[in-house]
Amino acid sequence: MELQIKQQGGFQYVDEGSGEVLLLLHGLFGALSNWQGVTDDFARDYRVIIPLLPLYDMPLTRAGISGLVDYVQDFVRAIGLRQPVTVLGNSLGGHLALVYTLRNPAQVQRLVLTGSSGLFEDSMGGSFPRRGDYAYVQERVAYTFYDPKVATKELVDEVFGITNSNAKCLRIITIARSAQRHNLAKDLHRIKVPALLIWGLNDTITPPLVAHEFQRLLPRAQLHFLDHCGHAPMMERPQAFNHLLRAFLVEPALQPVAGV
Repeated sequence: MELQIKQQGGFQYVDEGSGEVLLLLHGLFGALSNWQGVTDDFARDYRVIIPLLPLYDMPLTRAGISGLVDYVQDFVRAIGLRQPVTVLGNSLGGHLALVYTLRNPAQVQRLVLTGSSGLFEDSMGGSFPRRGDYAYVQERVAYTFYDPKVATKELVDEVFGITNSNAKCLRIITIARSAQRHNLAKDLHRIKVPALLIWGLNDTITPPLVAHEFQRLLPRAQLHFLDHCGHAPMMERPQAFNHLLRAFLVEPALQPVAGV
């Protein structure tokens, strides 16, 4: 299906299907379309909601993890979500999902992370994109995936356009630095909801070691690796990703035992 963007209260978002809510958060160079495969599969049985995060135009004073989580909280209130939701996040979106869960434990019933930051990440392969150098941007976008063909010309053109704007680049750098400073290792034990970790075995930005550390620190986490897959499994291995997600969603989200 083609994603239809809605607008309400100054927010832009996708809202497809009905039923239990899946709240999807994209990454730093991400877009609503990153979650196309999940939306296509799950909007038949779930209500899939994807806010467009204001990564490139939010005030510089708020450009960071805290400001983005504030934005997600404001968005949830604006569209009237009251029941606990399942939050999914890729890359920076995973980081936001974790902080959102820490702030709002009663509003999250499950957590799904894929290539999440929050412990360690190698942003754009260790450097920020150089303005005006298309070949360099193409190389860095391809670095995100195991199969460089997933880095389509449309995707590269989108990132190239972003990196050619001084204002957008400044916000990207500010947000990325905020994420790198905001390490969650000491806080993850407080997240008691079931967590599903789906990781690319060939992820070079948040390598498999990061996934193992998330599994160790999150009390109720299960970890699955997808081979021949990089930093965005929901894009590169959509069928396998959706299979794992569907199995996780039908498991009872039992309340944690006191003291666990």
